Amino acid sequence: MVTIEREGGDPLPYEGVWRFTAPAVDASVPQARHAVRDLLLRQGVPVADEVVQGLLLIVSELVTNAVRHAALLSPVLGVEVAVGAEWIRVSVEDNHPYRPTALETDHARTGGRGLLLVREITREAGGACEVEHTVSGGKVIWATLPLKPAPAS
Repeated sequence: MVTIEREGGDPLPYEGVWRFTAPAVDASVPQARHAVRDLLLRQGVPVADEVVQGLLLIVSELVTNAVRHAALLSPVLGVEVAVGAEWIRVSVEDNHPYRPTALETDHARTGGRGLLLVREITREAGGACEVEHTVSGGKVIWATLPLKPAPAS
């Protein structure tokens, strides 16, 4: 079960930071995606549909990666959603020390492109993505997207 906590004040009704934890199991992938989608709707975040779709794909990829690659050392993962006046950031944290890189993989292989996909979605939206170490020795992977879609180039 996903537990959501609210932090901080909110100058605009939709601004704030929400965190939840989930077990590092396959069922947490759709649960995390639905929790983020429901949070955006409940808070009335003014976000374009294409940004929501990209954000939900990012959540799915990051939680899937944590479940597949970190579950042994991190049976629980954390998901955070932070919403500002003009941006939204999602992050997934686990206690595994391995810091992944975005790999180009053989097209015949399935899998292995999750972080590459996250970075591409983020770049196309005009956002930012990073992998950082945590104080506890694990890692957090975050992606920030503008609430408005990036202008066409």
